[in-house]
Amino acid sequence: MPRVPLSWLGEHVELPAGLTAEQLAADLVRVGLEEEAIHGAAVTGPLVVGRVVERTPEPQKNGKTINWCRVDVGEEHNETREDGSRGPRGIVCGAHNFDVGDHVVVALPGAVLPGPFPIASRKTYGHVSDGMICSQRELGLGDDHAGIIVLADLGLDAPVGTDALELLGLGDEVLEINVTPDRGYCFSMRGVAREFAHSTGAAFTDPALPEPTDERPAGFGVELDDEAPIHGVPGVDRFVAQVVRGVRADVPSPAWLQRRLQQAGMRAISLAVDATNYVMLDLGQPLHAYDLDRVAEPIVVRRAVPGESIRTLDDQVRTLDPQDLLVTDSPAGARASRIIGLAGVMGGGDSEVGPQTTDVLVEAAHWDPVTVARTARRHKLPSEAAKRYERGVDPRLPRVAVQAVVDLLVEYGGGVPDDALTDVDRTVAPASFVLDLDLPARLVGVPYAHDEVREVLTAIGCTLEDGAAGTVVVTPPSWRPDLAVPVDLVEEIARLRGYDAIPSIVPPAPAGLGLTWEQRARRAAAEALVGAGLVEVLSYPFVGADQLDALGLPDDDERRRAVRLANPLSDAQPLMRTDLLVTLLDTARRNVGRGASDVCVFEVGLVTLPNVDAPPAPSLPGAVRPSPDELAAIEAAVPPQPRHVAGLLAGRLEPAGVWGPGRRADHRDAIAAALLVARVVGVDAEVSAERERAPFHPGRTARLTVAGHVVGYAGELHPNVVAAHDLPPRSAAFDLDLDALLAAAPRDAHQARAISTFPVAKEDVALVVPSDVPAADVLAAVRVGAAASTAGDVVEDVRLFDVYEGEQVGPGHRSLAFALRLRAADRTLTADETAAVREAVVAEAARRFGATLRA
Repeated sequence: MPRVPLSWLGEHVELPAGLTAEQLAADLVRVGLEEEAIHGAAVTGPLVVGRVVERTPEPQKNGKTINWCRVDVGEEHNETREDGSRGPRGIVCGAHNFDVGDHVVVALPGAVLPGPFPIASRKTYGHVSDGMICSQRELGLGDDHAGIIVLADLGLDAPVGTDALELLGLGDEVLEINVTPDRGYCFSMRGVAREFAHSTGAAFTDPALPEPTDERPAGFGVELDDEAPIHGVPGVDRFVAQVVRGVRADVPSPAWLQRRLQQAGMRAISLAVDATNYVMLDLGQPLHAYDLDRVAEPIVVRRAVPGESIRTLDDQVRTLDPQDLLVTDSPAGARASRIIGLAGVMGGGDSEVGPQTTDVLVEAAHWDPVTVARTARRHKLPSEAAKRYERGVDPRLPRVAVQAVVDLLVEYGGGVPDDALTDVDRTVAPASFVLDLDLPARLVGVPYAHDEVREVLTAIGCTLEDGAAGTVVVTPPSWRPDLAVPVDLVEEIARLRGYDAIPSIVPPAPAGLGLTWEQRARRAAAEALVGAGLVEVLSYPFVGADQLDALGLPDDDERRRAVRLANPLSDAQPLMRTDLLVTLLDTARRNVGRGASDVCVFEVGLVTLPNVDAPPAPSLPGAVRPSPDELAAIEAAVPPQPRHVAGLLAGRLEPAGVWGPGRRADHRDAIAAALLVARVVGVDAEVSAERERAPFHPGRTARLTVAGHVVGYAGELHPNVVAAHDLPPRSAAFDLDLDALLAAAPRDAHQARAISTFPVAKEDVALVVPSDVPAADVLAAVRVGAAASTAGDVVEDVRLFDVYEGEQVGPGHRSLAFALRLRAADRTLTADETAAVREAVVAEAARRFGATLRA
């Protein structure tokens, strides 16, 4: 986000006295530039210019030598002596790069330096040090801490007692603003100053006008050779370059320039680099400085060919794409051209300015925004230059910007510019279009007068010519590539005349159809799980291969076949998840690791299951609507993404307390939660044992099916999976295909069942069956038998409440005890009727499994 120092902004637009960053933010937000942050002054409190009156070196026992100094900081700030007179302050200083008579920067008691580091009078080395003589690092001006600041070394001169905050620019507040993608010109002081003038009516002076038009001899050779432009637009249409000779390119920049770069969030490097960065921040035109001795004539701008690579300024070697636009040259004896820069993104390391540079080639160009944006994203290089180029840069700026850099190199580096200048200009004037002067009022709902519309368009730099009745022909300014159609101008008029002037008239909302059946069913399932004590979470949907390994998936498991992202947010997680438990277990691990050992969470989300035979997605050009066949090809390549619901239950389901030890969650709770989801959406799911399904325990896992189709699994997690995720022992989970459940659910409305007013009757039945008979099958037999009894449909609830294995039931058998809750809608059940239900249950279980009633 751009940072705007108030003193710098004031060079381009008239600022009112006493303007604060907070008030500037309020002024800019009126024209659509939102405040991101306000950065206060780097130093607060008294910071003044002092003159060293005495300097006495004093060797110390530790081998160091300190200087006991007397510093005159002005009549107002000098210390008061016992006789009432005022004299220089005594200050201890460990630096030795100054002497008597030098003007230095002194922080007086009460000042606060960056850190924060408050200054106070304190006793040290046998003296009371009444302030501090400051170095660059201590003031946040740079990295030099070897010696204190001597103003003469910085080319500065000021009387004793002068406010050093203003002298060094340390009292500036800096406003950081948020710029929308269509307002790229505001990534500069020039652009922000223009917007401040629009907001307040302050006088604005455009530093880029007038553009130089004088004829100059041809300079360094440049060829624009973009034979394969993407989306029909050449990658470059202007290239300006000029040579400056005899430059001390590697010397430090002047203090004021370094300070401004720091305020804008950039690091000072050397004069040549700092000058290009400064002009970019000031005007909005990125530039590049080449070591002339390391660049061969001519420079050629072209597209990359397969197999080429470049070592960029960040010392990374990057393999290039044929769509990348390059800056190249042809050294003598070379068989092929050499790449010296990624156009509009970053320069190459082979031609950068270094300590031995004396002759500099300064370059500024106008690159195609789409080309730069794609290259920057392809190589993950969000440089400051690319940030501006991809939003659109004023094509009339390159020559102005080059001249500004040349002036800085001449003034502060002692360079001599060549009279020759390269300016390959193939730019075209912005396209004109017709605006109906009544359109803004019709679209915005504010009665803008025709003269008012003309005034706003002229203020933003548009050129107007009268058209047919009630219309004007508008030519946008060169710095506003976002103004291309009439509605763009309507937005500008609404913005500059004030959004607060637009009446808040909310249109009546048409009657809607409400939620779809699927939406209501999904919400009902989530609400039921919440009611059962689970907490809904949203986990990160991208995973890595190590997470699939931690889930214990076999090598041939279909869930290992995942879609790989072309540009993942993290190289460690480049895959789209194929199982909801992969990311849910990570969420649980994070909570357990922070002390929440009892975790019951669930998530409703999408998984991505690629088809083996799916065709590859076509690569389509931008800015062109795909044909129906191309859209069909894209859709065919998109993998299925069913919606699942998964849950994890770890630790205690019921907390321990004075009432007892509580109860740990186990596989039965996970199965119950899965059945709850099926029941809420209106599906009767069948439960059967499952032996092999990662990440579950092979002996404590259930498979849920509907009409013979598997819809999910529930049970205890495998101990290895529990250990890999640092979860409590015996953690359980479930995972259901929610879309499959909804597809099997009936869509007709459910008839509410009348609530019986008659008393409930209870019957307990303990059945002895072979140990290998699943309890779920016996439960189903109990339900069928109870419903078939002579008492009629009186079963309200059936629940398994006890499982027993021991001597009383014999080897190879177990006892399953069921509690039956019986109630009729029209009568009180008799003892004979409840006994008939009991007998029918036993008979059905005996018929199916040879069950006997436990004695």
